[in-house]
Amino acid sequence: MEPEVLSPKIFASSQSIILANKIADHYGIELGKVKKNIFSDGEFQVSFEESIRGRRIFLIGSTMPPNDNLMEMLLMIDAAKRASARHITAVMPYFGWARQDRKDKPRVPIAAKMVAKILQAAGATRIMTMDLHADQIQGFFEIPVDHLYASTILLPQIEKLNLQNITIASPDMGGSKRAYAYSKFLKSEVVICYKQRKKANVISHMELIGNVEGRNVIIVDDMVDTAGTLTKAADLMMEKGALSVRAITTHAILSGEAYSRIENSSLEELIVTDTIPLKQTCSKIKVVSCAPLFADVMHKVQSNTSISDKFLM
Repeated sequence: MEPEVLSPKIFASSQSIILANKIADHYGIELGKVKKNIFSDGEFQVSFEESIRGRRIFLIGSTMPPNDNLMEMLLMIDAAKRASARHITAVMPYFGWARQDRKDKPRVPIAAKMVAKILQAAGATRIMTMDLHADQIQGFFEIPVDHLYASTILLPQIEKLNLQNITIASPDMGGSKRAYAYSKFLKSEVVICYKQRKKANVISHMELIGNVEGRNVIIVDDMVDTAGTLTKAADLMMEKGALSVRAITTHAILSGEAYSRIENSSLEELIVTDTIPLKQTCSKIKVVSCAPLFADVMHKVQSNTSISDKFLM
């Protein structure tokens, strides 16, 4: 006799409660109960307040700084493993530490690889994430990785703009593949920014490869952190004769002076997803939810059906 397949449960780490509630709502079940106890020295403990024995569970939590966010995900995975969950899927809309995916100079770590190993050691049996900083990070895992693309929800936003003479732009050489994928779908031209850095988050020089005169430019990128590159690229394109400049990025890290830079830049609009909650409001920032996409893919994972229709890029 076949064992009964129990229905899945969805839980959230504290930093992703809002997004997790949206995902659970789209999935059609209530968010599970998990408790976080914080000790006086800052150490914390998580505990599931309901049985998860024999079930597939989805643990939702982006792992942006501070480090507590990653640690909370690891503790939830370990707790789920010790509570006899059947499958443990770590749903990480934003996979933190992904920018350190290789050795770009001597004596530095490959943090993305280290995080992948720790997640597996904790007990994760599957990873679900969106727009990794580098596609090859999937190869750091020895478990299945569902790498979703935000293009499935962001491309319709571009189409709604009803713009003529669109040019897709990459803010750096590393994002050229993403820019070409968007341009192929939109049948548009592509330009690329070439930049040189003094150090992390500080640009010393930027040049534009391609022509934007008389064009409505849309910059596409996987993340926006300090917004230095993004706003500098927008200003440069307006100087080169662009009619307008907008930006679409998946992960709104937005640290330091990012909000003021965006507000005071040549950007008409910045469209982001809700993989990371915004720290404050900004008149130029529009948020598109990724909850329906994650809920749909989670349904397909639970029912063991194909998710290939979710890959536009």
